[in-house]
This record gives sequence, structure tokens and C-alpha cells, in this order.
Amino acid sequence: MSDYFCASGVRRARHTLLGGLLVALTCGSVLADQNPRDPYEGFNRAMFATNEVIDKYAAKPVAQVYDNAVPLPVKASVGNFFGNAGDLWIGVNSALQGKFGDAGIDLGRLLVNSTVGIFGLFDVASELGLERHDEDFGQTLAVWGVDGGAYLYWPVLGPRNVRDTVGFAVGAYADPVRQVRPVSVRNSMAALRFVDIRASLLPSDRVVEEAALDKYAYIRDAYLQRRRNQVFDGRPPRLDD
Repeated sequence: MSDYFCASGVRRARHTLLGGLLVALTCGSVLADQNPRDPYEGFNRAMFATNEVIDKYAAKPVAQVYDNAVPLPVKASVGNFFGNAGDLWIGVNSALQGKFGDAGIDLGRLLVNSTVGIFGLFDVASELGLERHDEDFGQTLAVWGVDGGAYLYWPVLGPRNVRDTVGFAVGAYADPVRQVRPVSVRNSMAALRFVDIRASLLPSDRVVEEAALDKYAYIRDAYLQRRRNQVFDGRPPRLDD
């Protein structure tokens, strides 16, 4: 009888040891895989899930109706109009980053498209060889040496880091659409721009769904890589392993 209890105790101890080893290996794997730029992953995943619900039942259906109902030339004109409105802020950020040549092109685009292009409805500037740039205040802060900080995911706004969250807030304050009055017209323009942007992203939905085993991680890594490329104008320095 004593041998039975002894053998049973050895088996229990062996199982406990193996179980503890498995837990240790699992936890070690989780910690090893955690992205150091995403220290608030639990919060971000919760916000990501919230955004998925908002998008599924509100933003995406409206964007799909807009995409199917509005003729392509009209959608192109809407995108051109809001793109033209943003060229002024792009030019300001180009100048703040010391890219004065680009700033001149940005302001030239604004002048040409606002006149010949009929208030930006037609992108005549691109046809004339004036390249559209992609600058914002988050990139300006990066050029000034401000670190990106932790990755964050906001409902509706989507992925940002701390620096780009501040940059977005400053950009929203400087947005020309914000100055439109009456308020009802301003809000309608803001809503139209949001729907137009969401509609332009519809083709990428299937790509993300099919390519990503973990959609959250896929979007996070794509965002961080894209922002790094934008900050360095497509020529980021090599990262250490």
C-alpha cells in the first residue's frame, strides 16, 4: 500500500512539474512575441474589437452604399476636392520639415486646382506634373526628433501612436473644413469625407481578411511600417536585429 501511494505521489509530482514547465514555456513564448512598441496591447485589442463592431454595422455599410450608388467621376471629384483642401496643411508641414521646394509645389497645387481645377474638383495639378505629397504634423514632429511612443488603437480613428495622436489633434484643429459655416454644412462635409475615405478602403478589406491570421497584429505592423516609411520619405534607415 505504501508503495502505491509513493508511486502515485511520484506521478502527481511529475505531472505538476510537466504542467509548470508547459506554463513557463507558454508564458515565455507570449512575452517573446509581444511587440515592444505595443505595451498597451490589451487595451488596444479591446478598442480594435469595438471599432470592428462600429465598422461592421455603421461605417462599412454606408461606405458600400456610397460606393455602389455614386458614379465614379463624382467620387473622384469628391476625393479631389478634399485632397485639394488638405494641400494647404501639407504645404505647411513640408515647410516646417525644411522641405521648401515641396512646400512650393504643394501651394502651387492648391492654386492650380482651386482655380483651373474648379475648387479642386479636378486634379489639374497632377496632369501638369505637380506631385502630390503626403505630409502631416505627426511626421513633422518625427522630423523634429519626437519619438513615436507607444502604439495605440482608437475607435473610428484607427491606429496611431502617441506622437501621431497629437499630430492628428493638431491637424484636425487646422483642418479647413473645420472653419466652414454654418455648422450643419461643416458636419455634412466632414461626414462625406469620412464616407469617401472608408469607401476607398473597401478593396483592401478582403486582402486583410485573407492575408491575416491575426488581423489586429497585421494592421498594427502594417501601420508602423508605413509610418516609418512616410517619416523617412520611403528611405528608412536599416533597423538593428
